[in-house]
Amino acid sequence: MTDTVAESIQGDLGQANVLRTAAGARRRRYVLVVLGWLVFIGLWWLLALWVGSEARLPSPGRVFQEIVAILQEDFWAQFWASIVRVVAGFFAAVLIGTPVGLLMGRSKYWSNFLQSPVVVAGSIPGLTYAVMAFVVFGISFWGPVLAVGLIAMPYVAINVAEGVRGVDRRLVDMSTAYGRNERQVFRHVVIPSVLPFVFAGVRLSFSLAWKVGTLTEVFGSSKGIGFQIRRNYQLFNMPGVIAWVLLFVLFMLLIERFILVRLERRLFRWRQWERET
Repeated sequence: MTDTVAESIQGDLGQANVLRTAAGARRRRYVLVVLGWLVFIGLWWLLALWVGSEARLPSPGRVFQEIVAILQEDFWAQFWASIVRVVAGFFAAVLIGTPVGLLMGRSKYWSNFLQSPVVVAGSIPGLTYAVMAFVVFGISFWGPVLAVGLIAMPYVAINVAEGVRGVDRRLVDMSTAYGRNERQVFRHVVIPSVLPFVFAGVRLSFSLAWKVGTLTEVFGSSKGIGFQIRRNYQLFNMPGVIAWVLLFVLFMLLIERFILVRLERRLFRWRQWERET
């Protein structure tokens, strides 16, 4: 009985030590992040003092004032105009890229047929898609959607194809040996194996989609973050340009950290259990 109590106490102490270690690691990570931003702002402030011209490089304080003014005016309308286009183009890329990747991963014929076009599509610079979308659709809603879809689709397709090729054949053979039909094997073996690759492609292509969508708005849009960057540049309002760029970067980081990362942890929590066992 005494040994059991001692083992229980030791287990609780071990768990407490693990929790304290994890909490300490999180605190150190947060401190390093804050220090990194402080160093960046300090260097920016010194460089602005050295340049000595707000028209060329405004100080952090001046840009912060501009950010506050933007948030009090029409930021949300411009932000939602941008995110609707990006999400629409991104979902179009996923809807097209996923079946293309499945075909490439499961069939050598389709892999040979589609590999080169997909690689070429992924190698074309985003600026080319932005200009092409502007030429085809002009100043409209569909230009950024087309550019986002074209830049994101190849990354989704390639990651899905690699995921299908990486499916463990032993699991497929074992499932077939136990009488599972092709549909059940695809649902319970292939899809769980491919999903991590799909999500990796989604995260990569989403960041590219944001940048290309905003770049397309610079050329061919009357609303959105990219349009505001161009407008402030034409008005020689450098604090406004930097403020919109920083807001764009900030919301990209927020979406990445608080939506995509948490969604990945929730969808693939079984992988953490697998590593622990």
